[in-house]
Amino acid sequence: MPKGQGNTVAQNKRASHDYFIEDTYEAGIVLQGTEIKSIRAGRVNIKDSHARIDRGEVKLINLHIAEYAQGNRFNHDPTRTRKLLLHRKEINKLIGLTQQQGYALVPLKIYIKNGYAKVLLGLGKGKKKYDKREDLKRKQMKRDADRAIKEQTR
Repeated sequence: MPKGQGNTVAQNKRASHDYFIEDTYEAGIVLQGTEIKSIRAGRVNIKDSHARIDRGEVKLINLHIAEYAQGNRFNHDPTRTRKLLLHRKEINKLIGLTQQQGYALVPLKIYIKNGYAKVLLGLGKGKKKYDKREDLKRKQMKRDADRAIKEQTR
């Protein structure tokens, strides 16, 4: 676990398959009352979500936080757009980087740090189909090599 990160609640394993992650940013999430309780319970899905910069604010779109079981009528909308908290310098830097062709802001993981929900955003450049195949080949070769080494040491 990288320095400073707390309890990981959800990870986006698909992000490293679909993108070359070039840089990461830690952002706070603006939440409603029952959302933090659902996140602490681990009822969050970041697989299909992405971040977008809109009017100088970074927003997390399509993040699914399940309704809180004891939330009654005060429950939240599970897939509402949520604002992310970043420093103005970081937002300005991201505006310039995401306007380049092929770059996207992808949430990599959600975790609890010092009682606050944080999201680790990755600046990713989309992979082509042949890049994905190359990664799969590399993984398979590493797995085969590890298996051969393990059998030799027996």
